[in-house]
Formats: sequence, C-alpha cells, structure tokens
Amino acid sequence: MAFRPEEVSSIIQRELEKQETKLESESVGSILQIGDGIARIWGLEDAMAAELLEFPGGIMGMVLNLEEDNIGAALFGPDSHIKEGDPVKRTGKILQIPAGEALLGRVVNAVGEPLDGKGPIVTDKYQLVESKVPNVIQRQPVKEPLHTGLKAIDSMIPIGRGQRELIIGDRQTGKTALVLDTIINQKTTDVHCIYVAIGQKESTVAQVVKTLEAHGAMEYTTVVSATASDPAPLQFLSPYAGCALGEYYRDSGKHAVVFYDDLSKHAQSYRQLSLLLRRPPGREAFPGDVFYLHSRLLERAAKFNEQMGGGSLTAIPIIETQLGDITAYIPTNVISITDGQIFLQTDLFYSGVRPAINVGISVSRVGSNAQTKMMKQVAGRLRLSLAQYRELEDFARFGSDLDKATIAQLTRGEKMVEILKQTQYVPMPIEKQVLIIFVANKGYLDDIPTEHLKRFEKEYHSFMDDEYPELVRELATKLEISDELDKKLEAPAEKFKKRFLESLQAKTAD
Repeated sequence: MAFRPEEVSSIIQRELEKQETKLESESVGSILQIGDGIARIWGLEDAMAAELLEFPGGIMGMVLNLEEDNIGAALFGPDSHIKEGDPVKRTGKILQIPAGEALLGRVVNAVGEPLDGKGPIVTDKYQLVESKVPNVIQRQPVKEPLHTGLKAIDSMIPIGRGQRELIIGDRQTGKTALVLDTIINQKTTDVHCIYVAIGQKESTVAQVVKTLEAHGAMEYTTVVSATASDPAPLQFLSPYAGCALGEYYRDSGKHAVVFYDDLSKHAQSYRQLSLLLRRPPGREAFPGDVFYLHSRLLERAAKFNEQMGGGSLTAIPIIETQLGDITAYIPTNVISITDGQIFLQTDLFYSGVRPAINVGISVSRVGSNAQTKMMKQVAGRLRLSLAQYRELEDFARFGSDLDKATIAQLTRGEKMVEILKQTQYVPMPIEKQVLIIFVANKGYLDDIPTEHLKRFEKEYHSFMDDEYPELVRELATKLEISDELDKKLEAPAEKFKKRFLESLQAKTAD
C-alpha cells in the first residue's frame, strides 16, 4: 500500500482544528504553619482581605492578615488533617451566605449550612457576609415603633424600627428571656426575626429553639448558631452572617430585627483570633480595632428612606457585664455605638421585679419618636415618677415621719412597679398595656392591696374584652386617646374597681 504524505497531513490538520485548548490559571500557595484554627500561607501575593481560600479536604478559610511575606487565614472547620506544605487555593470570592424566605424556621451555622436536620436550604438568593454600611442620604429618622410586648420597655424605653438598642446586664438577669418575648410578640406583625447565638452552650440554643417552636414563633425566625464548641472563626463570623440575613429583608423593603446574643463572647473570639495571628494586643489584651469590630456590624442597622424601599433592620445586641460593671472596655464601646441601653439589674431580678429594668440608667435615645400617640399620652411622666419613687424609697427607709404627698407618691410608685412586672413568654398587645397604665395613672389602683394587683390586671382585661370590646378596638385602631375616649374609659374603670373591691371584701368576710 502506497504511503501518501498529503493525506496523512490533511487528517492531522482536521484533528488539530477540532482540538480546543483552554488555559486555566490557579493561584496556589503552601502552608507554612498551622494550628489552633489559624494558618500562615506563603505564595498567595494576590490574595484579597476577607477572601475565601480552599484548604485540603474541602475546608474553607478566610484571609484576615495580609503581611509582606505571608498571609494569615482563619479556618471554618477542623485543621487536624491539614499539615505544613499542603497546597491552598484562592477562590477569588468574598464570603456570602444563602438568604431569603427559605431560611425562615431554620437553624444554620455562620456559613449558612443547616444544623436542624431538615434537609438542604434551597435558594438562589445570596448575601455578602460583610457589606457596605448604608450612608446618611439613604436613611430616614427612626419613628416607627417596634413593640416588644413588655410594658416596662414599650412605655419607658421604646424601641423603633431601624434602631440599635443594647440589652446589658449580668448573667442570669433575664436578657435572653427579654429577647424571646420580643420575638414572640412579632407574631402579629410583618417583622422577620434573626436570633444569633454566639459562644453559648448547645443545650441553651436547643432550649431557645424549643421555646420559639412552642409559641409558633419559628415560622418567621431564623436562628444562627455558633456555639461554644465551634471554632473561634465561626463565632467571630456569626453576627455578620445574621446581619446579612436581616439585610436581605431590609433591602427588599421589608422589616427585620437581629438579636446578637451576646457580643461579649464575640469580642472574646475575635481577641483569640487576633492573638493567634500575632496582632499587637491593647487594653485587656483586645486588639486595637475591637471598636471597629462592633461598629461596622451595628451601623448596618438602618431605616431606609422611601426611595430605597422603606425597609428597616433593627439591631438588638446583648452584652454580659461582670458584677454590674458597665464601665468595662467592651460595654462602654458598645454603649457608645448604640442608640440607648436597657440595663437589667441583679438586685431587682432577685427581689421579684421582672423584667429587672433599672429605669434610672436605661435610656432610648430615639425617645418618644418611636411610640404610638396613646402610649405617649399615658406614659409621659411614668419614667420620671418611677425614678423619683426609687429615690424616695431609699429615703423613706430612714425617715419615720413622712408627709401626705410623699406617702401618696410612694404608694403610686409601688403600684406602678407591680403593674410593670410581667410573666415570661406572655407579651401584651399595645392597647392592653395602655389600658392598665391608664387605670394606674388615674389613681384607681392606689387603694387596692399590692398583692392583688396581678389578679386585678388579668380580670380587668377580661372585663374590657367581654363588656367593652368596642373601646379596646377603638384604642387598637386609632392609637390615640381623645378627650372623648378618655371619659369613656373612666366609666368602665370605676365600674370594674367597685366590683373588684366588693369581691375582695366578700372573700375577706368568708
């Protein structure tokens, strides 16, 4: 058979034309040192700050330090199978997590992976974990109330949509209980809730989820969990992840509230990371940028103007103090960033005043702007009179002869403190809160024994619902007390008080 070179060359030519060549370039470095969830990497000169890196075994990490001859990265998983010399790849991506309605009712970790055993999260919506803070032009003043269902807060320390209100107090003073009541109270509103658990016990987070499920609150809530057993990088990342979930609703013109429980542990996890990355320590061994750590998180809370869709993201951080010391480093930092604080006091908690709010040093810097008109009308002087009552109470312990006016003020204060107490997980609609504070302000409770006030309140609300439902409806719809409504409310209050005192006397006679 004759060999024809031109035929062979034409076949080779055809094959070469079919052949496609693709050049792929990968940026790969190698690990210099690894341990405690921190890796030092050589060879990734073009890496970006906060960029995702891929480690052997599919473990992801994030760039935190950019130095002259190496980079420092935190790992989001175990480092037991990773060793020095292993390759590390750049991904070219900044960390983002799944967002949207698909996460409602779910428990996820700081990178958006489900922890509740309900299967994968199916969504095509993603949010950057670290995003730009809205500027001044995009915002509008905070003037829409976010009701907590707690009389003491809604009447004296109101929270508005888009506000940042700090809850601060020692351990076991009811901080998380206050958060859970607020979440349960959003059942009848259009507010989506995100609860971020940072550095807590897994059993505590499970109990929170169980409580929310029992009250039907998980339908509009997402729980982001980075427990004490999780690596420090996940604890550090979790509040930013929770904030990103809330930003999805804010940017869509909806409303969300994020609870960070708590930022003391968040600062501690960041201190651990910083010291392992050999960053210079400052006060209390925290790094110099620990203020920026929390300010860049909390400043993302905002009430957008109408051009931006009018959505809002409210931030409610929690700080745990040691022996009530609010002048420590992290508490003062966060107090200076937020728009007010609710201080829970141990002495009040153990004396039975729950929620244990110290009215003297608790404040909302948004003030009555975030209150409905009817609440402003009944609670205008409540805060001041309670603060005066606390002072008089201390004074009265030493004085034996007190004039009539002082005795009257002490009596009214005692009744008010009792009325503002509330059972856990029973948030109260705003119109019911206004009803009982209205009755207390008018002096109807002054001659009722303090131990019977809880019963009076419960029975009074039932009486109003049964016999005067139109007045309760008018309060709920008009949200203000006109002179006419004021007179209308006095008659049932007098009628019920008379009936209640008669029943008390009958019981005493028996």
